[in-house]
Amino acid sequence: MSVDTGAETAGAATRGQQSLGTAAARNLATTTKSAPQMQEISSRWLLRKLPWVQVQGGTYRVNRRLSYTVGDGRVEFIQTGGRVQVIPAELSELPALRDYDDEEALTELANRCAQREFAAGEVIANAGSPTDRVFLLAHGRVAKVGTGQYGDETELGFLADGAYFGERALVDPEAQWEHTVRATTACTVLELTRSDVLNLAERSESLNQHLGDLSDQPDRATNKYGEAAIDLSAGHIGEAVIPHTYVDYESSPREYELSVAQTVLKVHSRVADLYNQPMNQTEHQLRLTVEALRERQEHELINNPEFGLLTNCDYGQRIQPHDGVPSPDDMDELLSRRRGSKLFLAHPKAIAAFGRECNKRGLVPESVEIDGHRLPAWRGVPIYPCGKIPLSDTRTTSIICMRTGEDQQGVIGLRQSGIPDEIEPGLSVRFMGIDEQAIISYLVTAYYSAAILVPDALGVLENVEVSRWR
Repeated sequence: MSVDTGAETAGAATRGQQSLGTAAARNLATTTKSAPQMQEISSRWLLRKLPWVQVQGGTYRVNRRLSYTVGDGRVEFIQTGGRVQVIPAELSELPALRDYDDEEALTELANRCAQREFAAGEVIANAGSPTDRVFLLAHGRVAKVGTGQYGDETELGFLADGAYFGERALVDPEAQWEHTVRATTACTVLELTRSDVLNLAERSESLNQHLGDLSDQPDRATNKYGEAAIDLSAGHIGEAVIPHTYVDYESSPREYELSVAQTVLKVHSRVADLYNQPMNQTEHQLRLTVEALRERQEHELINNPEFGLLTNCDYGQRIQPHDGVPSPDDMDELLSRRRGSKLFLAHPKAIAAFGRECNKRGLVPESVEIDGHRLPAWRGVPIYPCGKIPLSDTRTTSIICMRTGEDQQGVIGLRQSGIPDEIEPGLSVRFMGIDEQAIISYLVTAYYSAAILVPDALGVLENVEVSRWR
């Protein structure tokens, strides 16, 4: 028995469509849908774990004990092809030129800085030799090498881009190098000799007076942190004379004003009126806007030049990795710089690089449970991922370690709660009205900042390489 399939197909085509198509039926059906999604949302661990302090009046003042530590900044440079020049005003970061602002003299000193190149392994300065010049490290990394108890070499630390060494040469004609300085990578440095400074001082009255004032200043008694010493007496017997003392404060303490992030959200009234089922359009517009605002807030807390953690970390609390990659030794060094460290913050790629270094040594970092999440930890201190920490074009980044809390003299977040139209602490959504085009406007605002109460509350492991796999 044969079947004429061709005839049946032709007949069906002649009769036309006999039932409702799925495309048309979907117009009458209620679909199951998700709320609007966005990829920008991250875990925002910093916002969640930073202790927040209520700031009335919009300003927080950090009062500290008087400190005499000066000239601990970094020097910036201008590069034109292969030529590097120091920015003249940046020379005032050197202790001998601190607060010196004669632009003409600083420009001449900058022009006298001679550029030199050193290969990896080359010695820049030898321990015990006279210190007759200051070196400004424009690019590269150097190691400070000392002599151990039994005559062997020991590494005392590392310096990288923007650092300087040999600064005593400008104020002490008898100064000697206390340690050897050796390039660990190819380095570009600028050197400024003591003779160049003195020659200019003979012709520049302002520079001559500035250097003279330095030599006339009495030696101030300080503790190891550079703070004005508190005279005490202990272990005495009999009728010893007990010293008199007082605790002096900084005369111009730093003040942190609350920063702001804002945007104006606009929603057409027709959308708000007619398309609010099954999901409220205005509500979801606001939700996603608030998420973006909080992401920007965390970014600013880390990178803002005025109050960001990376830019405001004390230079004495910045260290360089021994071998470029983040090793367990480097993490231990970072922890040793402060008491009571509460957390690490690291780019996810830096966490992966640290894991690779642990694997090479056969180490298994412990993990801790935080808010239902399993996170890696080192020495019991959790390592929180934070994609807001910059990753440079050369695949280097930083790892942050901090002590937190006002009662621990740590790092704190600043905000003001109770502001008008507040929907979350420190964040408000204010109705701005409806314009002539029937568009509703809402002003979305977040106020925030961060403060480092004492310098050792925050430390940074800089220039961490994340792409080395060998």
